[in-house]
Amino acid sequence: MNEPVNKRAIGVGVFIIIGLIFLVGGVLTIGNLHSTFQRKMTVSTIFGDVNGLQTGNNIWFSGVKIGTVKKMQIFGKSQVKVVMNINIESKQYIRRDAKVKVSTDGFIGNKILVIYGGTFLAPEIEEGDTLSNEAMLSTENIMTTLQENNMNILKLTKKLANGEGTIGKLINSDSVYNNIASTAKSLQKASANTQVLIASLANFTSKLNKSGTLANSLVTDTIVFNSMKASILKLHKVADSANVLINNLKAESENTKSPVGILLHDEQAGSNLKATISNMESSSKNLNKDLEGLQHSFLLRRYFKKQAKKDEKKN
Repeated sequence: MNEPVNKRAIGVGVFIIIGLIFLVGGVLTIGNLHSTFQRKMTVSTIFGDVNGLQTGNNIWFSGVKIGTVKKMQIFGKSQVKVVMNINIESKQYIRRDAKVKVSTDGFIGNKILVIYGGTFLAPEIEEGDTLSNEAMLSTENIMTTLQENNMNILKLTKKLANGEGTIGKLINSDSVYNNIASTAKSLQKASANTQVLIASLANFTSKLNKSGTLANSLVTDTIVFNSMKASILKLHKVADSANVLINNLKAESENTKSPVGILLHDEQAGSNLKATISNMESSSKNLNKDLEGLQHSFLLRRYFKKQAKKDEKKN
């Protein structure tokens, strides 16, 4: 009788042990507690404000959970030193120049630590290393900033309503509005005039394409163009010659020894020239009188009468 009882007790015990094994395995699997038995290494960082971070919160790297917060303690005057347990397998991916920040698991979830950044030029982290961190805005800071922005917006809208500043005057002043409206009308008129000008230019260009017109000939006829070009070149040459002549006359006039310079600068030569011209005029008058007297002399009278008759016949 004792033997069957012992067998039954042994079977019940084995069944209970197997059940406990499955229960413990399920709890470890569901609660992700298997990481408790992984090899760990500790690194730390120092925050000015942990924003509600607690011991046991998760640590993430590139979207993968790699450890938990081991402990937190006050450091210095007002800082907090956070010691992190990190899986030893993640060591090869985390560099000493990586940074740590406090984040949130979802929008309103638990606080977490996020390790990010780092370059492969830097060595891997080692036991006891201290990583730098980045200060993050907390919800309180965000709300404070929003409140300050709301106050600034209220002040701005009050100033606008009171007509203060350029924009306030623009909104509340009728004269400014009227000036803007008149400016808009002027711009519309200018736009209409521009369209008329564009139409005129289009009409002119269409005439350029019409054969037989002067504009088309000037644009397309190479003979007319070459003639105009030759005329312009000749005008340039005439202008250059005139410039040379003027420069020569200017140089001669400035030279007191040249004939032109003497006439311009020597008063005695000018007086002599005037006297000579006066003498030539008086001599010409006397010569005319002498010739008239010879026409009436008895020696040449018949000759001039015959010459007069010949001239009358020719006419």
